[in-house]
Amino acid sequence: MKFAHVTRAGSRQPEFVAVRGESFVPLRDLGESFATLQELIEAGPEATARVRAALDALPEDRGLPLEDVAYASAVLDPPIVLAVGLNYDEHASELNLDNDSGPVLFSLFPNSLNGHGRDVPLPTHLSEEVDYEGELGVIIGRAAKNVSAEAALDHVFGYTAINDITARNIQFLEPQWSRCKSFDGFTPVGPVVVTADEIPDPQALHLTTDVDGLRVQDSTTGYMIRTVAQLIASLSQSLTLLPGTLISTGSPGGAGRSRKPPLYLVPGTEVTVTIEGIGALTSTCTQA
Repeated sequence: MKFAHVTRAGSRQPEFVAVRGESFVPLRDLGESFATLQELIEAGPEATARVRAALDALPEDRGLPLEDVAYASAVLDPPIVLAVGLNYDEHASELNLDNDSGPVLFSLFPNSLNGHGRDVPLPTHLSEEVDYEGELGVIIGRAAKNVSAEAALDHVFGYTAINDITARNIQFLEPQWSRCKSFDGFTPVGPVVVTADEIPDPQALHLTTDVDGLRVQDSTTGYMIRTVAQLIASLSQSLTLLPGTLISTGSPGGAGRSRKPPLYLVPGTEVTVTIEGIGALTSTCTQA
């Protein structure tokens, strides 16, 4: 199944929906009152099974057209957004940073969450070195504490695409990475969350990023240093990964900072992160 938060014309309130092809079905039309993905995840696997059964029973022509809606972040109110840095050797090398000691972990602030097709405001008075990073996002489905790598994927609800936008000058000035990546709108997520049953191997997904039509990242999740399962297992040793936790698993090589000359985002730039089995996440940069 695929889920999204969308806003219809004339409304400001995101609506939680199931997505089928080019159409969507509000959860309330399936007899459920969940207002967000987080509520569904917290209700447990039985609730997800009910939604699946109701959706399967609904005629294909009962959906509403997606072309008439705007997307909010595919994950609206997670307990936390955890980001993993330097999880691909090529990206660590191009930034001249060490990734030998273990997963580089930081959090992203909730104000940074953004949706597919929306604007990303660039604070050019603070940074003219804003960069893109296409990443696979993982959503935890049930609490994970001290889990093994072999059991880790059993704790995954689903997957999504993320653009982990970064103000590079601030990243290299400060000893932590949360602020440089958490400006308003700097974390587009979506367009949808795809349930884990539709992605049996998260290490076999093609990932690309295009900036104004130029292919700047072209890789696969198979090049991760630490797999999704290994990341979950490692993180769960020191903290409980709560249901709904969003984990951004790192970016492959091809960042704008590494190009000659550097390719930074400016007002008017369009960025699209595409992940096999999930879809294309597009953002347009504007002046903050």
